[in-house]
Amino acid sequence: MTKPAKSSSVSPAGADPQLVTPAAPSSEEKLHAFWQRHRGTLLGLFVLVALVLVGKGAWEIWQAKQEQSLQQDYAAASTPEQLRAFASAHNGHLLAGVAQLRLADEAYAAGKSADALTGYEKAAPQLEGTILGARAQLGAAMAKLQAGRTADGTAALQQLANDAKQLKGIRAEAIYHLATLASANGSADDVRKYSDQLIALDPTSPWAQRAMMLRATQPAAPSAPAAAAPEAAAPAVKLNVPGTK
Repeated sequence: MTKPAKSSSVSPAGADPQLVTPAAPSSEEKLHAFWQRHRGTLLGLFVLVALVLVGKGAWEIWQAKQEQSLQQDYAAASTPEQLRAFASAHNGHLLAGVAQLRLADEAYAAGKSADALTGYEKAAPQLEGTILGARAQLGAAMAKLQAGRTADGTAALQQLANDAKQLKGIRAEAIYHLATLASANGSADDVRKYSDQLIALDPTSPWAQRAMMLRATQPAAPSAPAAAAPEAAAPAVKLNVPGTK
């Protein structure tokens, strides 16, 4: 009796020879499975992003059209009444500040110091951070002087003149106006002080040149009195003592 042939491969104890270990899924299969599970959520997210992008583009286009329309309205405002209406309708916008500045300048030129000061004070916060904002501050100082508020106006000019963060041109003009005030008050020493300050700040500024011209009109500084000459010594007196020659 022959014995059955032994199998060339022996299965481990307890193992089912018909079971085969499945291969790990590929990256493509994992991605496909993920898509199948979350397809609805992903599609909704894609649609939302697309709507946001489209909405952002539409908003930017609308804003650009609004800005263009606003600029056209400003350009069309040629009378004080139209400028006031524009500034009121667009309060807070840069161009509204420019409109207020124009109104203030016109009022100052006409000698209407109260209206000028109101306009400058309304314009300054809307133009903050720009050269026109500094112009509004300087205008407010000058309007105070025009209104007879000399102490307030001088203090405002001093603040601008001494502000190292302020624009050089604004500082130079403020210093020059301080020099003219000093000249009007007959303080030649202060005129010289302010002209020296202007030369140190910006010697090529037209305000520095005007300050030097103003300085030239001031009376000369009094010279120090000459030292008194020492008194001449009294001549010696020779006494003739009897019995001596």
